[in-house]
Amino acid sequence: MVSSVMLAVTSTFGYFFWYKPKFRSTASAFAYRSDEYDGSHKTIQRLKQKSLLAKDFVKEHGYNKAYCFLLDMRLPSGKNRFFVYNLVKDSVEIAGLVTHGSGSENGTDELTFSNVKNSNSTSTGKYKVGTSYTGSFGLAYKLYGLDATNSNAFDRFVVLHAHACVPNEEISPLPICVSLGCPTVSPPFLNRLKTYLDESHRPVLMWIYY
Repeated sequence: MVSSVMLAVTSTFGYFFWYKPKFRSTASAFAYRSDEYDGSHKTIQRLKQKSLLAKDFVKEHGYNKAYCFLLDMRLPSGKNRFFVYNLVKDSVEIAGLVTHGSGSENGTDELTFSNVKNSNSTSTGKYKVGTSYTGSFGLAYKLYGLDATNSNAFDRFVVLHAHACVPNEEISPLPICVSLGCPTVSPPFLNRLKTYLDESHRPVLMWIYY
C-alpha cells in the first residue's frame, strides 16, 4: 500500500528498512486530535499502570528512582511510543519513535513477540539498560532481559541503538522501518536518552509492553 513512496535498503547486519525522507512535525507526544482521544486516553492509562509497577520494581531492585523508559508497542510505529517517564512527577518528559522487530509483523494490525534466537522479533518485558559501547551502528547500549519473555535478549544481541531510517518526528499513519528485534530510535533521540543514561548513577529500567 505504501510501497510506492518507500525505499527499501539493507544495512550492515541485513536489517531491512523503509525510509521516507520528509516527515510532518508534531508539537507534543500527547497532542492528539479529537478523533484520537480514545486512543490517547488508553495510552495514558497504560503508562500510568506500568509506572506504578515500575516504581515498586526500581525501589526493590536498586534502579534509578527518578525515571524509566516505557515502550508501548500497542501504538503504531509511526507514532511516538518510546516514553521517558518521570516517576517522581508522574509525567512524560520526552517521547520518540522506536522500531519493532520484523519478526513481530504477521500481516495483521497486531504484533507478535518472541524470545527465541533468530526470530527477529521484539521481546516484551523489563530490561536493565547496561553500559554503552560503539558498535556497527555507532553508540549503543547493552540490554539485559529481566523476565522470562526476554531472557535471551543479551544473547540475541538485542541492544538500544539508533539508525538514520528512524525519523525524529511522527509520520503516522505511515509506518517506520523495522529491526531484527532491537528497539531502534532516531540518532537525535538517542542523544537525548544518552543524557539520562550517562548521568544516572544507578541502572535505568526499560519496559517494553503491549
